[in-house]
Amino acid sequence: MRIATWNVNSLKARLDKVVWWLDRAKPDVLLMQETKLADADAPVEAFQAAGYELAHHGEGRWNGVAIASRVGIAEVSSNFGQPLRAPVTPDVPDDEPLAEARMVSAVCGGVRVVSLYAPNGRSVDSPFYQAKLAWYERLARWLAEARDPGEPMALGGDYNIAPADADVWDPLACHGRTHVSEPERLAFAKLCSWGLVDIYRLHRPEPGRYTWWDYRAGNFHKNFGMRIDHLLVTKSVAARTVWVEIDREARKGKPLPSDHAPLAIDLDQAGHAFDPGWASAESRKAARRL
Repeated sequence: MRIATWNVNSLKARLDKVVWWLDRAKPDVLLMQETKLADADAPVEAFQAAGYELAHHGEGRWNGVAIASRVGIAEVSSNFGQPLRAPVTPDVPDDEPLAEARMVSAVCGGVRVVSLYAPNGRSVDSPFYQAKLAWYERLARWLAEARDPGEPMALGGDYNIAPADADVWDPLACHGRTHVSEPERLAFAKLCSWGLVDIYRLHRPEPGRYTWWDYRAGNFHKNFGMRIDHLLVTKSVAARTVWVEIDREARKGKPLPSDHAPLAIDLDQAGHAFDPGWASAESRKAARRL
């Protein structure tokens, strides 16, 4: 079974790209973030035409998470099993994460999958940063109270945290900012200490592999990126994982792609093969150094 996660940065704007990628990579389960749609506007028919059921948890202009599955969807829950709070500041995103659509979970193909979109945090001296840390505390409490590290589970999404210096293009340039601060990294480590494995890093220790690149300044072509999208899996799923990859090619092309690339893992046996584009990117970088 292939499980993938992708911050699509507007499912309405990227729907053609997402459908293209479903055919390209043939995931059995795709976890999506930042759909930016209300539930009534989710493109259920487009996913059905591609052979997938869709579970969507959205609010409209911002945020939004979804699960597309061709191996069934059962036991769907959102927002840690609680209703979304009524927002106090509905015109301001990121300040009330428990009033925002950031978590949906289901059982697909015998694995509990969770699509997560963590708050950005904006800057470390802001209330948005404190809200981000509070949201991570809520996620950790949900794991402790409602889940079992012995169950097959995969938590995929845009965590908005680069767990280590190897996960950013330049630790000095990023030092002191959100995504790399010590409290954020400790929040990520707390999830792992509960019983989750950063499955990409387990299989691929090399630096320079990222899931996000800013649209500006040619950062994608210079590979100035961050690894902030992750699949954290329980040990039983980690033991079944035979392949992991970030599809750099999905970050290319027109119309304008998402600023994130999909991350995929295969359980039990390798899935449909595709070229993720890293070899050609690395050869270009090596040529520039000559």
